[in-house]
Amino acid sequence: MDPMESVQYNGFETSEENSGYDDHGWKEVVEYNGFETSDANYHEYNAWKEVVHRKRNQKQKQADQAANGDVSDKIVPDGNKQVEDQRQAAKLVAADVEEEHKKPKPRKKNKNKNKKTKVSLSEAAAKIDPSHLAEFLVKQELEPGTSKLVEFLEYFETALSQVSYVQFPWLEMFNNNCPLSTVIDVPLSYIPEPVYKASADWIDQLPDISVSTFVKWAHKNIRTDLAEEQEVIINCEKDEFHEKVALHVALAMVLRRRPHSLIFLLPAMWTDISAKYRKLDEVPLTVWMIAQASQGDLSVGLYSCAHTLLPLVGNKKCNSQSRDYILQLVENILSNPEASTILVNGTVIEGKRLIPPHVFEDLLRLTFPPSSARVKDTERFESIYPLLKEVALAGAPGSETMKQVTQQILTSTLKLAGEGNAILANEATSIAIWLLAEDADCFNLWDSVYEENLEASVALLKKLVDEWKERSLKLSSPPSDILTLKRTIKSFRIKNEKAITEGRADASLYIDADKSCKVIMGRLSRGSGCLINTAITAVLLATAGAAAANMMVSFL
Repeated sequence: MDPMESVQYNGFETSEENSGYDDHGWKEVVEYNGFETSDANYHEYNAWKEVVHRKRNQKQKQADQAANGDVSDKIVPDGNKQVEDQRQAAKLVAADVEEEHKKPKPRKKNKNKNKKTKVSLSEAAAKIDPSHLAEFLVKQELEPGTSKLVEFLEYFETALSQVSYVQFPWLEMFNNNCPLSTVIDVPLSYIPEPVYKASADWIDQLPDISVSTFVKWAHKNIRTDLAEEQEVIINCEKDEFHEKVALHVALAMVLRRRPHSLIFLLPAMWTDISAKYRKLDEVPLTVWMIAQASQGDLSVGLYSCAHTLLPLVGNKKCNSQSRDYILQLVENILSNPEASTILVNGTVIEGKRLIPPHVFEDLLRLTFPPSSARVKDTERFESIYPLLKEVALAGAPGSETMKQVTQQILTSTLKLAGEGNAILANEATSIAIWLLAEDADCFNLWDSVYEENLEASVALLKKLVDEWKERSLKLSSPPSDILTLKRTIKSFRIKNEKAITEGRADASLYIDADKSCKVIMGRLSRGSGCLINTAITAVLLATAGAAAANMMVSFL
């Protein structure tokens, strides 16, 4: 792409000599499937282009004046002998200058006079005057929506212009697998609290589309820099590094203050990592971005991780370093003291589960592998599994959405229980029984797939028999569920009898299943009245307890 043409797409000034930002992904912002090509997006993109085009013309005009500011500017067009003399004199001067440049020049002993003083990121950030920043941000309220983030980013480019790559080697942060605990607060740990607060409060007021578009554009630019590391380091040595620092600071602020802006980018991130590019070396950048968002909203953090990174962990192409980094992210999110309350009570974002059923299925396999397949990370999965399981199964009982979730998970658990892994089957059948107790419609689903999942059904029936005392009350509440259970067991017995009579190859499994069915039917027949009475008694006791509590309150 022609460098001059790329300016129309960027959202930031570029040229052949200063390409700190390029058009990578910016033109796609309006076209990419993560954003609908609506009028709002179209105008948003044009507004960015208009601001950048104006800034580019101003800078280009200054550059042209500087480039043409020699003696030839003062020459008058042809007209008389004086003009010709001036022209000849100018040529002689130019020739002398050219000859002088060809001669080797001795090195100057002291070059430090022309060098800019380089400082650390914390030193540069400490020089930012919060009141000046606040005044600047107030002025931006009068600007068009898209230009606000342009000016905001350029403000920090100027403020951090003295920071060099030596002081802030950000590429190493993503390429050397640094522990997440050491990079999660970078670069914002270097930004003074008053500066961050003023910026964050201002970011809160920006339109959603502006924020989401900026996040997508910034992600594309940083990802491209990682792919072209050597060239980026060279550019950083040419005093263009402040642009990179400012971009990281602005992106971290936006993700923490507006974490939901990351959700619109997830389809593109998943496509880039898992399908289109298959670049697992981009995992550290993705982890860092999700970690920033999780600082603002734990639910968004877990949602983003579950929908983009957790599916990679079980993939054979996922190396140990990427798996470790992803686990560090999940562990960091779940380590928050409020994680259980926040995540269990907020299980849905944008109509989608924090832990989708297919991701929960992968999690079960990773947490309960065969004994011979256990690895070093298995214990880490065992540590995070209980809370993730609670989030995956949480929801409003009886709701239409929850019915779909329970039935999807039941289908998965029946499949897992029949894979021949006894450890996994034990956990899968326990979850299946819990689902049957939560939603009686699951019995109908089980009946419909009974023969397709015969081995799993045998294990599930046996577990019901073994744990009848603990499970029977829950399975019979409300009492109408007893009828559903009876009907399902009768249906199983009919299938069993037919298969045994026909002498099928798997008749032994049907025989085992039928033994459990007979035991359950016997208990239901003998104890159905008792179960109903027990359920009614439990309700009466609960009601009596509530009445007694009210009387005590009235008495006091």
